[in-house]
Amino acid sequence: MAAVVAIACLVSVSACRKGTGMPEGPDTASQSLQPDGKAMAAVTAGAAVHTSIKLFDGGTGGFHAYRIPSIVRTTNGTLIAICEGRADNDNDYGNINVVCKTSSNNGATWSALKTIAGATLGTWGNPTAVVDWDTGRVWLFMSWNDANHSENGSGDTEPIDTWGQRRVYVTWSDNNGATWAQPVDKTSTLLPPTMTWDAMGPGVGIQTTGGPSPGRLIIPARRRNIYSDDHGQTWHYQIIPAGTDEGTIVERANGTLMRNDRPGGTPWQAAKRRHISTGTIEGGFSAFAPAAALPDPRCQGSIIRYAGSRSRIIFLNSASTSTRYNMTARVSYNEGQTWYASRRLHNTITQEEAAAQGKGGYSSMTKTADFAIGALVEQKETPSSSNSHWSIEFQKFNLPWLLNGQPEP
Repeated sequence: MAAVVAIACLVSVSACRKGTGMPEGPDTASQSLQPDGKAMAAVTAGAAVHTSIKLFDGGTGGFHAYRIPSIVRTTNGTLIAICEGRADNDNDYGNINVVCKTSSNNGATWSALKTIAGATLGTWGNPTAVVDWDTGRVWLFMSWNDANHSENGSGDTEPIDTWGQRRVYVTWSDNNGATWAQPVDKTSTLLPPTMTWDAMGPGVGIQTTGGPSPGRLIIPARRRNIYSDDHGQTWHYQIIPAGTDEGTIVERANGTLMRNDRPGGTPWQAAKRRHISTGTIEGGFSAFAPAAALPDPRCQGSIIRYAGSRSRIIFLNSASTSTRYNMTARVSYNEGQTWYASRRLHNTITQEEAAAQGKGGYSSMTKTADFAIGALVEQKETPSSSNSHWSIEFQKFNLPWLLNGQPEP
């Protein structure tokens, strides 16, 4: 039986901005487009396209490193690229903000850097965003702890070993990422009482279109799913089986859900694969099991539904058991049971060259308004350094590029 806890939102849904006239909404994931239509059909049958820019440049903008990306497309087509801005070094602790940039032209140009949370000292992180296609609101969940603590007490910090030292915050934007509400602390009802260390996502959530509760917002989090059935007026959590640390979620065509997660240390050692669990909010989830076709170096990954006239799910991670620098995109036509085609994201250089340039790591994807896939991908500028600058690339590719000449099945 799913464990459920509720919390009230401070702002009524009646104050949320409604849709902006875009003809498409979620397609079992909040960052997908529907309907398919002639425009999408032309793109999926057209020429291969793949471009890349350095969107967040480590060592600029007042931040030593940019890490842990999240990207969504809003109801008017705006892309919001979100990440951690680490002020002083590349550590997972200390002075870390959550920042963003926006694009109104499918990633061709981007706004200046904006701070969402963290103007004062503290560790803000694990951004995990979701778009409510009924209201237009963008929700952003984050984790927080004070700058003197870290997961294991690294450096001169103390370990997080007490409930509440690591906290759950949420903010939102009603104007496509131009401004954000003051973050609200949700720890008292969204952090299970037995947990000390915690992490949202990181990455993105979904909005369901099928199943028992269409329109449900879901945020993947450590050992649970956070969800709302009333457009964020109240939020609840569902406990899921243990064994993983960082999670992604996608809705399948039959309305069930699939978690595709980074496994914990011991489970990962057994198979060195992504771990999968399926189920529903109402009925619970299966135990996590390794996915034989998805090698993983124990790193975060990203997954979205890229649907339309047929079922397509896109998955991105470093397809390796030993390195984070083999970023590989895959497409499934049978709800993630098998993967029909795959392609290395940095295909113009060798895997060895990608490793030397530190190209790979955490990622996040969304479907753009021009029917491409927009992906944020980390780059560790100096892989051999213990205090490297980190940047984040915006990679944009379409389905023909991913299929690389193969016909759709």
